[in-house]
Amino acid sequence: MFDGKTILITGGTGSFGHKYTQTLIDRFKPKKIIIYSRDELKQYEMQQRFNQSCMRYFIGDVRDGDRLVRAMHGVDYVIHAAALKQVPAAEYNPTECIRTNINGAENVINAAIDCNVEKVIALSTDKAANPVNLYGATKLASDKLFVAANNMVGGSRPRFSVVRYGNVVGSRGSVVPFFQQLIDNGSDHLPVTHQDMTRFWISLQQGVDFVLKNFERMLGGEIFVPKIPSIRITDLAKAMAPDLPIKIVGIRPGEKLHEMMCPGDMSYHTYEFSDHFVIAPAIKFFNRSNDFTSNGLNEQGQPVEDGFEYVSDTNPDFLSVAQIAQFNLEAAL
Repeated sequence: MFDGKTILITGGTGSFGHKYTQTLIDRFKPKKIIIYSRDELKQYEMQQRFNQSCMRYFIGDVRDGDRLVRAMHGVDYVIHAAALKQVPAAEYNPTECIRTNINGAENVINAAIDCNVEKVIALSTDKAANPVNLYGATKLASDKLFVAANNMVGGSRPRFSVVRYGNVVGSRGSVVPFFQQLIDNGSDHLPVTHQDMTRFWISLQQGVDFVLKNFERMLGGEIFVPKIPSIRITDLAKAMAPDLPIKIVGIRPGEKLHEMMCPGDMSYHTYEFSDHFVIAPAIKFFNRSNDFTSNGLNEQGQPVEDGFEYVSDTNPDFLSVAQIAQFNLEAAL
């Protein structure tokens, strides 16, 4: 699907961008891969790793609509990964978070329309479902923008969809490298914010593969949610440092005890497939059917029960301490 195509990744110097770029180069023969981000040092470092002839590097911010239009000329597919993602930082800097996550999303949409891009997938987060923090609220607004953008273009291009998944093992800013740093520095304990805290758990490669597959599945307007396991944060601490005691330090500003990806209020629009869920648009599309029981790969889904929720603490799939240790090891390879 990506052979001979031009792909642009906003926020492409992040953990996802690195893995997505590597996967595209390993599996396909893209015409161009454009890395669009605002940090020149990270771009320089990425260029040392990826210097293939198909690679292009654009300095730019998603807040800059004109620069996005320039970068998207001739682009077939866009992955929108750029965002301000740190929950406490968003709580203390709300305006900056809004400018990047909401205004930036609008700029990506407008640029994709102006440049006649074929397909756009925006990366979301479990924190966008029933949000309790500003980061989650801005990503929910971003999700709504990308879904509604399909009505803006009507029967024309591009098509816009959203991928929502949980915590990525080992990504920058996640708890695994934080714990590992404490372990390496000889800490006498590991801090956990609450003894009952749970999270969804996905490897970076699994996230990349899910996005790749959804470019084939997408009709436009749906939110894709993978079926993935949950973990207890206390079990993660035990898996990483079985001999270190755990210290409960209290929930941080804007932090949830458990994460949700499919809220009960959207159960009337949610469909279950073999390895994922699809949340269909709540708004009516005027140019086509709102039937999302079948996708671009002709996979068939079924409506979930009324009130169905997909939450990390009630997820039927939980990893044990041993499974977490093995999962983290495989994810690091």
